[in-house]
Amino acid sequence: MKNLEQDHHTDLVVVGAGILGCAHAVEALSRGLTVRIIERDSAAVGASVRNFGHACITAQAASELPMAQESRRGWLETARTVGFWAPESGAVVVARSREEMAVLEQFRDARGTDAAQLLTGGEVRRRLHSDDARPNGAILGGAFLPADLRVDPRATVGAIAAWLEAQDGATIAWRTSVREVADGTVETSRGTFTGEHVVVCAGHDVDHLFPDVAERWEIVRCALQMARSTGLPGYTLDSAVLTGTSMLRYGGFSAMPAAEALREEVHRETPELLDMAANVMFTRLPDGSLLLGDSHDYAPTSRPFMDEGVTDRLLREIGSVLGTTPRIRERWQGVYASSALTNLVAERTDPRTTVATVTSGIGMTLSFGLARHTLDGL
Repeated sequence: MKNLEQDHHTDLVVVGAGILGCAHAVEALSRGLTVRIIERDSAAVGASVRNFGHACITAQAASELPMAQESRRGWLETARTVGFWAPESGAVVVARSREEMAVLEQFRDARGTDAAQLLTGGEVRRRLHSDDARPNGAILGGAFLPADLRVDPRATVGAIAAWLEAQDGATIAWRTSVREVADGTVETSRGTFTGEHVVVCAGHDVDHLFPDVAERWEIVRCALQMARSTGLPGYTLDSAVLTGTSMLRYGGFSAMPAAEALREEVHRETPELLDMAANVMFTRLPDGSLLLGDSHDYAPTSRPFMDEGVTDRLLREIGSVLGTTPRIRERWQGVYASSALTNLVAERTDPRTTVATVTSGIGMTLSFGLARHTLDGL
């Protein structure tokens, strides 16, 4: 095996050590390739660690579903190999109106009971709480999506990166800025690296290296407001919890005929949630704390300022589901690439360079599937 610390040439060079870059590196190693990741920071600090840690497999649109299912297999294989927390805990979708329940019923009919299992209101409440005693509003019912996965976003990418660095045939050049990529050559702040192929997984910063790609696909930045709370007594659910606004954002749900009536209901009853493009949902971390969110704001350059009124409204909505408002420990802004034209970009810019990025909020979900797709194409 080559000494990669001295040899600047590898079979594959990956730009970016987020989840998509790490997934490409894991997949390359599994195929017997040598791989180098080049990362400008000393650890992954972007979208890969600022999300819910939810691999939302089931609710993807029909066009993305095969890749999501392939990604699920990749997640589980990598979790077994690396040893990080990845329970097959599914997702619970809460319905608090007839319109929301109608979407779930149609989704169950379209995808089948193996994909979506309808729940009564009491069954939803029992999953949310240990004693079903909290007054959490009129929960009419819901659905359980067993194929969805959970990971801890704050620990998982770092664990994969550490595992990669311990393998023969893989290395990561941290704190190294990429200046130019072309024809198998990567010019960086630490010299020139070459590869038989280069995959650029720069996320929303793709416009820094390939502005023409970003302009062609109309890629902008999506900024979201999120928070982490202390744990709640009796709350032990590892499943992601989604609500009616989630049904308007995930393609599998929004394709249902009843989704239009749901959108009209939200516009009539809580228009501010549409104004902030809310996806009201939450997930539990292994330490018991809850990840809460989120709103979406789209622009070529994200404003760094967060509106406290937006976060407060999200927390009140989450509190209405939980029956109590969580106490906040942290707040942050997430940023990811977004395009109105496509949910992912996998474009060959020259015979030895591929730009790969997920241009929606499903990067964690599609990461391993997109990595396999990219390498199959090589």
